[in-house]
Amino acid sequence: MNGEWNPLEEAKAPPESVRVFGVDLRVGNRVRLWPQKKADIIDMALTGKVAVIEAIDQDFEDQIQLAVVLDDDPGREFGMMRQPGHRFFFSPEEVEPVVEGGPA
Repeated sequence: MNGEWNPLEEAKAPPESVRVFGVDLRVGNRVRLWPQKKADIIDMALTGKVAVIEAIDQDFEDQIQLAVVLDDDPGREFGMMRQPGHRFFFSPEEVEPVVEGGPA
């Protein structure tokens, strides 16, 4: 049974940070979005937007996803409450750290 998925097994804790462009990003840090897949109109609409990291998740294949909430979302509080439609998921390769004091 080694190596098989067990739904009752304790999930490992997600990482506390992820390194992007030499910067350790954590929950609460701001990032600029650069979707790579351009899978739909949402990806195009979010390109260049600034968001805050709400959570760092890791799936069963050890892929990291950053759950983000847009700075300019009028329903931002819903995203922070983990409501659908106000949180978006990006890989670390699709974000750029926003340095405090730098351009927003």
